[in-house]
Amino acid sequence: MSDTKITFLFAIILSCLGACKNAALAQGPAILQKEDFKHYVDYFNQMEDENIQQAIPDNASWDWMKDNIPLFEAPQQNFEEIFYYRWWTLRKHIKETPVGYAMTEFLVERSYSDKYNLISCALGHHIYESRWLHDPKYLDQIVHTWYRGNEGKPMAKLHNFSSWTADALYNRYKLSGDKSYLIDMLPDLLEEYQWWEDNRQREDGLFWQIDVKDGMEESLSGGRHVKNVRPTINSYMYGNAMAIARIAEVSGDGKLADTYKKKAHEIKSLVQDQLWNQESLFFETVKEKGGFAEVREAIGFIPWYFNLPDDKKPYPAAWDQVTDEGGFLAPFGLTTAECRHPEFRTHGCCNCEWDGAVWPFATSQTMTAMANLLINYDQEMVGKSDYFRQMNKYVESQYYRGRPYIGEYLDEKTGYWLKGDQERSRYYNHSTFNDLIITGLVGFRPQDDGSVVVDPLIPEDQWDWFCLDNVVYRGDILTIFWDASGKKYGKGKGLHVLINGKEVASSDNLTRLEVKR
Repeated sequence: MSDTKITFLFAIILSCLGACKNAALAQGPAILQKEDFKHYVDYFNQMEDENIQQAIPDNASWDWMKDNIPLFEAPQQNFEEIFYYRWWTLRKHIKETPVGYAMTEFLVERSYSDKYNLISCALGHHIYESRWLHDPKYLDQIVHTWYRGNEGKPMAKLHNFSSWTADALYNRYKLSGDKSYLIDMLPDLLEEYQWWEDNRQREDGLFWQIDVKDGMEESLSGGRHVKNVRPTINSYMYGNAMAIARIAEVSGDGKLADTYKKKAHEIKSLVQDQLWNQESLFFETVKEKGGFAEVREAIGFIPWYFNLPDDKKPYPAAWDQVTDEGGFLAPFGLTTAECRHPEFRTHGCCNCEWDGAVWPFATSQTMTAMANLLINYDQEMVGKSDYFRQMNKYVESQYYRGRPYIGEYLDEKTGYWLKGDQERSRYYNHSTFNDLIITGLVGFRPQDDGSVVVDPLIPEDQWDWFCLDNVVYRGDILTIFWDASGKKYGKGKGLHVLINGKEVASSDNLTRLEVKR
């Protein structure tokens, strides 16, 4: 057969594969009906004024959501409402610029922002949350704006805050399967990693950061000008090194992959050897001049966000603090510093203190870490009921004056949003929520090889039914539903996984399911 004929046949095969994928997307959700959730958007659109319009105004929000988001249904109505509210608010932050789409953190202009009112602090959160949008152009361009939107170079203030972008982009790839975009970003990510090594790495291999550059000013462990060794940036750099190694493997560069695996291994060893306080049984900040800061903070859970700690004792003991009222357990969520500490909530109010109040930024990091702990580790410190309890508090906290609301931070005892009456705080795009519903509560875990893993963290006796539908996974539509009686959806009892409407796995119990593809 001639080369021309082979090329022609290959083109036909690719065309057919593309048509199959397009057909899957065109069919939409297998169980849920999009219009059944429009009432949430109608309510959001009329419940308050539209303070600032960007790329997608309120009057176009439902059409945009209908085309771009997964669907979620649950018997606990507030979970469902906040799920759609968070998509509605995320959409407000998509901004058109001369170099493509961008994503803001605040809607109002901030004096310390970059061009286009951009702030890099929550970029990792933006990627984790936005990766579920059906149209990839938004996130593709948002990332390119940060890395290439300054006359082909990175934005001037890209490095103003610690970053876990490489990790986030690799996790986005696991969902999308888009190798070309990932590989194209590799030089940018290598350049960024080198910047952090040149500017924040000490001779001993650990990384330092000023707490305000972690987005966590007025902390109990540091200060606005103190160069402490923090669990944050060291965990981020571990996650980024592992991600770059995996991206290098995808690109076929084994030598580069080995180099970054070695970097990751060295950071992992240093974190476990130097940042683990055996007396407090916690990962703690080490002061610039040496010695532990002697305070447990929520940043000590971040190593599990990247599956950094070894799966062995004593590390899981840290999680005993999330069920302890002297630790991080508070009426309206997990605090950012341990409640028993004598300096807890002593820094005053409303100047962005991280001395104990509840910050969604930290909550979403801790909940991602807890989901990893429950799914990937063998431990007995926390269970599914603890995860659900904290997700329930996270949902309940996202209301203000009786309406859905997401802002900067809140009082741990009253749930009062500490900047709730300030325009800057409204719609604060500084955390994830829907990613936690999808990967934690429902337990869909995208895999490197495109296989399907579902490991729900909902206690079996909590909900009689739920459904996650219209999830785009490598061009296919994924549906996951639980129906204890079989009467809700009429498709059988138990947990079910569908791809393009066809069942591929099921179980009578709310348990782990795996499907190779």
